[in-house]
Amino acid sequence: MECGTHAVFDAAIGALRTGEQTLARAVLPSLRPGMMLLAGRGFYGVDLWRTAAATGADLLWRVRKDLVLPAVEQLPDGSYLTEIFDRSDIHHTRRGVPVRAVEYTIAGHEGVYRLLTTILDPGKAPAAELAALYAQRWEFDSTLDEIKTHLGGPRLVLRSQHPEGAEQELFGFLLVHHAIRHLMHQAARQGDHDPDRISFTRSLRVVRRQVTDQAAFSPRQTHPRNQSHPH
Repeated sequence: MECGTHAVFDAAIGALRTGEQTLARAVLPSLRPGMMLLAGRGFYGVDLWRTAAATGADLLWRVRKDLVLPAVEQLPDGSYLTEIFDRSDIHHTRRGVPVRAVEYTIAGHEGVYRLLTTILDPGKAPAAELAALYAQRWEFDSTLDEIKTHLGGPRLVLRSQHPEGAEQELFGFLLVHHAIRHLMHQAARQGDHDPDRISFTRSLRVVRRQVTDQAAFSPRQTHPRNQSHPH
């Protein structure tokens, strides 16, 4: 998801037993050089880090406070260079992955926040800027609220009784959300406004007033394998 526009540009869907890291691998190919990927503590892993970094995008991930990060070089902005190692390499017999660590506190919150980034030069991204930038990761949670609460409704229940139909419905929600966010982005550019300053709920009400025809059938009526899928 783009933090600035809330546009979801890739998604992976799996069974309940499928972990987030597994699903994350399916969307990493959508990253490009010039992007920066923010990620929470649950996604950290050296192998996943390597895969994401190989796309050419910059990384800024939060890590657990108990992760051992030996300081290789202290930098003038308060960050430091360090290395991360595969979990299986307990004694660090193989060369680690060079990263830069940023540690900071937030007023009113306990504990220390720890971030790792692929940007090793503090002149290109000072520690204070990275700490402020990471706060934008919470825009992802706002986007989930837009899709689950406002677009789908507070008591959303997928209508399909088959996995294929449920997946189709989920991607339908994502496509509608993307279309609305695209319209909001166009309106923001025309009015020279920040897309974040435009209300999603108000935009959704405007779109709903323009839509006069509802769905012609319920997914319950036909098995997904026996019906045509719109593209």
